[in-house]
Amino acid sequence: MGQMNIKDPALIAEAKALAELLGTSVTDAVRQAVTERLARERADRETARRRKFEALMAISERAGKLVPPGVTSDHADMYDENGLPR
Repeated sequence: MGQMNIKDPALIAEAKALAELLGTSVTDAVRQAVTERLARERADRETARRRKFEALMAISERAGKLVPPGVTSDHADMYDENGLPR
């Protein structure tokens, strides 16, 4: 990948301040910040995905309880041998 050229003076100052606090180079400070943020974002997205999945499974479970016993998805009695409605 190519080189990154940051032209935002405030961001440059913050990157330098972070590097000084961490005792590293600006490049290492930016690398660490990006790595940590990327890990947080990925974890947050996975958590959100898991919550959505669990919510859908709960809806499915509740909906399944609404189907009366003995009901099936077999609709053979509604169609003749040619697949046409009776």
